[in-house]
Amino acid sequence: MNLNITTHFVNDYQFESVNESGNRLMMDMLPAEEKKYFSPMQLVLAAVGGCAAVDLVGMIKKRRRTVTALRVETSGRRRDEIPKRFVEIHLRFVLTSPDAGEEELGKLVTLAVEKYCSVSASLAPDANISYSWVVEHEIRPAEDPAENTTGRASIH
Repeated sequence: MNLNITTHFVNDYQFESVNESGNRLMMDMLPAEEKKYFSPMQLVLAAVGGCAAVDLVGMIKKRRRTVTALRVETSGRRRDEIPKRFVEIHLRFVLTSPDAGEEELGKLVTLAVEKYCSVSASLAPDANISYSWVVEHEIRPAEDPAENTTGRASIH
């Protein structure tokens, strides 16, 4: 399967990429105080986090577990020499779910990162990709009986 992206020069250090569907993405290499968009290397981190997240959510739902929220915190360390490619990438998966367990999530994260995610497979073995996970179970606030108006009667 071929994918095609066309990247256009916008100005100075800003570029716009367009895919086959016409979706557009801006990127820049401006100094931090002028930065408006992701840099290409930040997009690599976003791509590996997004790819693994898509695969993970699919597997969680296939097991009929609830995904209330999922956050993937992705960090990377680059080498100092040019090309400054990633040598280490770490993904931290934070799943909010009332019915998923840590052990189950660990197995699914491993499958997502090591087997199914095409982006992580494209970066390995040049980048050491590590990962961790945590399940945050939803805590529903206790109902305040004073706010419950069902069944109240006024006595005059």
